[in-house]
Amino acid sequence: MPDHRTGGGDPAHTLRLLWRQPDHAPRRGPRQGHSLDDILTAAIALADAEGLDAVTMRALAQAVGVAPMTLYTYVPGKAELLDLMLDAIYAGMPRPDRSGHPWRTRVAAVATDNRDLFTAHPWAAEVATGRPPLGPGQLAKYEYELRAFDDTGLDDVARDAALTYVLDFVRAASRAACEARSARRDSAWTDDQWWAANAPLLAQVLDERRYPTAVRVGAAAGAAQNAAYHPDHAYEFGLARVLDGLGVLIDAGRQGRTGDG
Repeated sequence: MPDHRTGGGDPAHTLRLLWRQPDHAPRRGPRQGHSLDDILTAAIALADAEGLDAVTMRALAQAVGVAPMTLYTYVPGKAELLDLMLDAIYAGMPRPDRSGHPWRTRVAAVATDNRDLFTAHPWAAEVATGRPPLGPGQLAKYEYELRAFDDTGLDDVARDAALTYVLDFVRAASRAACEARSARRDSAWTDDQWWAANAPLLAQVLDERRYPTAVRVGAAAGAAQNAAYHPDHAYEFGLARVLDGLGVLIDAGRQGRTGDG
């Protein structure tokens, strides 16, 4: 389970910060010399470079060039900071008009947009968003992505579930891709080097008589992908199946409405 979750801070304070509403409580601490957006830009850059665990108030203060206590005049703590960081990267996502395209093209584009987001900000895929940060970035993202299902005939509940289905797939695929990149980086070996180093042992334990299907399929997949696991192939194959599944649902609904008529 992810260690980082949205909605962990004070909801009222978080919403005021997300929507940049004035806080009428007296502000204590050093005078501010930066904007909240400056703080978020630095926090996102730190998370992109070193991961969320590296985003401590002390490390962020050092990156911004202020005393640690100064940060608390901007945000109450890391829980609220995380919600603000997510909303900021959501706000920066592209939202081109794709209204003239078929629904499969629109939904595939939504998936790709989110994959690109997780590639640029891998930490975001590790955050549990059961209580999403309901800021302007989150709501604009949700509004835009729901419209990818226009003209499909899905009712509102099914439309929300369909979007969740797509985004859950993208999140899982993005996390797997990130783990594969980390394994290559941390081992300092390419996949070819790893397999070559372990080939003698694998040749001893991979008994074709005992594991005929695993050996045959594994060899075929490895030869086709030049690796045991290829993130791009897994994503493209999985997304096509996700769209196929939604197509069955959408077609069934259309046929049902035709029959009712």
